Amino acid sequence: MMRPAAGAAMTDLFITPKIVIPASELAWSATRSGGPGGQNVNKVSTKVDLRFDLAGSTALSDETKARVAQLARLDADGRVLITSERTRSQPQNLEDAREKLRELIQRALVVPKRRRPTKPSKGAQRRRLESKTRQSAKKATRGRVDW
Repeated sequence: MMRPAAGAAMTDLFITPKIVIPASELAWSATRSGGPGGQNVNKVSTKVDLRFDLAGSTALSDETKARVAQLARLDADGRVLITSERTRSQPQNLEDAREKLRELIQRALVVPKRRRPTKPSKGAQRRRLESKTRQSAKKATRGRVDW
């Protein structure tokens, strides 16, 4: 079940001045973190899983959603999944996960340049073929020497 922990209210996520992800489209949960850490790891749920409902989002365009889907890790329901267990503090991990989502969306906002197929010029093609001919002639002179 995704709900905020006690004392930690979710706020809107500001991506750019014009793009704001409403808090209603974000959900997070806290679980126990793995790795070293002694008793703290065994007792405190500090790892944060932040989920963003990409398909239901009204803040992003369809093109941006498609780029986010390519860049992000999606869960079984098609939501963007961001995890953070960088620190031993749940609020800091939540803020870190929100920052990761912000950076992900900002990367997706950049429209990639359209690739234009190119071909070599006539002169370049001619020089390449002449070079191949010279190299072939050079190697053709090499061979077995008869005594």
